[in-house]
Amino acid sequence: MKILIKNGTLCTMAAQTEETKGDILIEDGKIAAIDREIRDQDAETIDASGLYVMPGMIDAHTHIGLFDFNNEHAVDDANEMTNPVTIAVDARYGVNPKAREFRAAYEHGITTLLITPGSGDVFCGLPFALKTYGDNVFDMSIKAPCAVKIALGGNPKNTYGDRKQLPMTRMGVAHVLRDTFRRAKEYLEKKERQEKVDYDADMEALCLALEGEIPCKVHCTQYDMLTAIEICKEFGVRFSLEHAWGATDYIDEIAESGCDVCYGPIATYRTCGERRKIDIEAVKELDERGVNVALVTDSPILSEESLYHHIGEAVREGVAQERAIRMVTVNAAKVLGVEERIGTLEVGKDADIILVKGRLGLDTDAKVQYTLIDGKIVYKNA
Repeated sequence: MKILIKNGTLCTMAAQTEETKGDILIEDGKIAAIDREIRDQDAETIDASGLYVMPGMIDAHTHIGLFDFNNEHAVDDANEMTNPVTIAVDARYGVNPKAREFRAAYEHGITTLLITPGSGDVFCGLPFALKTYGDNVFDMSIKAPCAVKIALGGNPKNTYGDRKQLPMTRMGVAHVLRDTFRRAKEYLEKKERQEKVDYDADMEALCLALEGEIPCKVHCTQYDMLTAIEICKEFGVRFSLEHAWGATDYIDEIAESGCDVCYGPIATYRTCGERRKIDIEAVKELDERGVNVALVTDSPILSEESLYHHIGEAVREGVAQERAIRMVTVNAAKVLGVEERIGTLEVGKDADIILVKGRLGLDTDAKVQYTLIDGKIVYKNA
């Protein structure tokens, strides 16, 4: 099946190219051609005149279908919380593919999500990335696992503090984090020396991070970010700081660490403790320092379509609109490790494309008119 998108304003997000008028040809779910003018009589044509043509948006931190608010009673399948170290649990096995938030996502132009467990344990489990349209989580998945999910601060403190067991303080959380990395490193070194080791699913999962196959996603705010940077650097793992409220206090340390930042949700309320400092201006400062920043909603804690608000708030704080759009497309794809497939409009990549009336982040009435996932029209504004 072929689809030809004609006469749109192309915002490819590839390199630093300017917006141009042009056409995109889609064939067999992939982008087959991008040019000023393409003719193909066999293709179904979409007239994109007056519309912006962009890569489908990506939310790099959600719990959709794990925190399941689709029934009379809320269901929490995101938190194992039987042990502070549950690295090997796989988020795919807890997700309800019928959760209504998936439809809300693709109807608002969000074509890919990272779904992560946590954050009730120190080591919460294995997140994965999936397309937002479909009926089967395993068919929708595009990378599993994407990371090892780690949580610092109040969530694991509250889980185990209520039980009066380790870790009930921040120093206890840091101890569990470092000690688990130490044990995994010893486990990996024994395997490399071909010594006999008893199989340990948690250690096997953490070895993926130690070997550089996947990063760690570390839920942390305020000065817990320094703990994350210190320990992740100590063990040489790639990592991202998740939420990162209070990042303006540690711009230098974050930039020097080389980590990614998944900032948000922006629209959360300010309160005592971890949400005391919602410093949206950090997004601009980090981006200017060369940090790969993605904007995230933490949905369904906030609605998936609130990603629009996140883009707008970043722009209001001085981020150029094109840079803010990168934070929900190519930057987020890099966080997920799937940038070879999605995040930009380039020949050979998945045809995850949205057509938007208005400029997201600038126009309050901007609205998605079409969403295509893998070259299939999954939403059309009636």
